[in-house]
Amino acid sequence: MFSLDRWQEIFQTLSKNKLRAFLTGLSVSSGIFILVILLGVSRGMQNGIEKEFQQDAVTEVEVWTGTTTVGYKGMNPGRRVQLENEDFEYTTQKFGDQIDSKSGYFGRWGAIINYKKENGSYEFAGVHPDFQKVENATIISGRFINASDIEGNDKVAVIGNRVKLDLFKDKDPIGEYINISKVPFKVVGVYTDPGGEREETRVYLPLTTAQRVFNGKNQLRMLSFTIKPAATFDEAVQNAAFLSDGLEKSLKQRHLVSPDDTSGIRVFDTLEEAKRIYDLLSYIDLFFWIVGICTIIAGVVGVGNIMLIVVKERTKEIGIRKAIGAQPMSIIGMILQEAVFVTFVAGFFGLFGGLLLLEVVGPQIQSDFFANPEVDMNVALSTIVILIIAGALAGFFPAYRAAKIKPIIALRDE
Repeated sequence: MFSLDRWQEIFQTLSKNKLRAFLTGLSVSSGIFILVILLGVSRGMQNGIEKEFQQDAVTEVEVWTGTTTVGYKGMNPGRRVQLENEDFEYTTQKFGDQIDSKSGYFGRWGAIINYKKENGSYEFAGVHPDFQKVENATIISGRFINASDIEGNDKVAVIGNRVKLDLFKDKDPIGEYINISKVPFKVVGVYTDPGGEREETRVYLPLTTAQRVFNGKNQLRMLSFTIKPAATFDEAVQNAAFLSDGLEKSLKQRHLVSPDDTSGIRVFDTLEEAKRIYDLLSYIDLFFWIVGICTIIAGVVGVGNIMLIVVKERTKEIGIRKAIGAQPMSIIGMILQEAVFVTFVAGFFGLFGGLLLLEVVGPQIQSDFFANPEVDMNVALSTIVILIIAGALAGFFPAYRAAKIKPIIALRDE
């Protein structure tokens, strides 16, 4: 039940001890402020990591090769392992029931690509049609490489949006010809990539054409696969790990690479990497919660201590109230209301300050692994509810002590 007199009494008590009330509120406010900032930072890290993984398909498994470091079956270390078209055909046949999309990759960096008077240095890559899914690219004009291009060794190209802006400006590039190392290719598509401009500086060609025109023979630089959809994230991680192990063992046997060699043939599993990072972020998030809650507890304990002082100072007043008929619950309610009020107001300002800082400073932070720090409003409101409960607990013990005071003893208090 609302009592104007009680509220006036609370404000009078606080106004008489402005510095004490301010410092008590500051301890609670700083606790919720720190918690909000820490949760915002945690979310910003998670957003940044998610953005990085969006660059390619989340379920991607890649196979790279390098130089052997261990001798095996009469083969000396230091041997360069080279992937070939036969490796792509072998793996797609053997693991076809686990694979959703697949592509070989043959490319070169630093190729001079020009259109009329405009030119630039970009990467070109020969790929299969499925590479669009692997790379998570979106066609915004025209089309991607198709099976007909592969079979016909067609000289067609799909360019990134950054390449389009550099070479064609506002002109529609579809149907125009670009020169890659002085070889003409017809532009049939333009794509964007969630990885940003860095990923849009590539030009994709039919794999067979790239190998034939640029003397690639049957060589591949990389094999890329995505696994078939799974019911749960954990199941997808297991499926990706199973495919990765199978690819590594099979290709090492095929190229006479020691099972203990970690350099000759390398398999990169995006899902496994994602799981490790998300597990790490979960631990960081838990640590932030612990630090924030401990800070809030310190503030709430401060509220409890202040309320004990308030009860001590008002002992005679409480005795008079009880002598003229005040019920114990009335005394408890008075103390609790003041504790909850201080805690709630201080917590609200801390919450508002934390959210405001994230809103102002967050967009200014530019990082590949940090983006859009924010706090879920449900979490923010839940912390306020927790603060109110904590404030009630902080005030309960001093209030209970006040209710137990005997009037005759209280009246003697100096």
